[in-house]
Amino acid sequence: MTEKEQKQENIVNMFDEIASTYDLANRVLSFGIDKQWRKKGCDKAYELLGKNELTQITDVATGTGDLLLYWKERAARNGVNVSKYVGVDPSVGMLEVAKEKVDFAEFLVGKAQELPVEDQGTDIISISYGIRNVVDRVEALQEFNRALKPGGMVVILEFTKQEKNGLLSKIVDFYMKNVLPAIGGFVSKNYAAYRYLPDSIEEFLTTKMLEKELEEAGFEMKYTKSFSMGISTLLVAQKK
Repeated sequence: MTEKEQKQENIVNMFDEIASTYDLANRVLSFGIDKQWRKKGCDKAYELLGKNELTQITDVATGTGDLLLYWKERAARNGVNVSKYVGVDPSVGMLEVAKEKVDFAEFLVGKAQELPVEDQGTDIISISYGIRNVVDRVEALQEFNRALKPGGMVVILEFTKQEKNGLLSKIVDFYMKNVLPAIGGFVSKNYAAYRYLPDSIEEFLTTKMLEKELEEAGFEMKYTKSFSMGISTLLVAQKK
């Protein structure tokens, strides 16, 4: 096993361990505001795609299937009919929770860089707070391009690395490095997993860098917005 493969396996094992408490920890850590971030991502993708009939939405690194609930809810709000919802994740533990929670989607074990879906068969691919955990990110973005229909949308919600300047930046930095690991560790009983989160953000890309990688993978940026003092970022891009 290569170093990259070992790193990816360690991340998957970590998510297996925190699967049962993952949703609760997310709600507590974001004060529930992550729900609004997810709804905004879904609404914006439906708006930009401009279609009322969709064949498939594929949620990658779906975890407990949280975003799929919003895809369906917002489809109803926006008058969009979606024939099929698919959730893909390498963590069997996460998918077990997802299957209990989401009864309208098909769930498949798989990696972002090796999606178990057909070529050009998906209208929208989403990944919320998961692209940071994909070791072979460039390969994953190319894989998204393969699976999407021409003109299809990729929707990314992520904690991107922030430029360090000003008081607000220092407050956010303190929360992410000190408060978040303590609360997340308490709720999940797995401190190491929530220590990993701020570390992984620090090692991740800035928004501009992620936009560049999307463009290099054959996408055109359509919308970018940061939320809550830059803690979370929404990126929507269209396959050329």
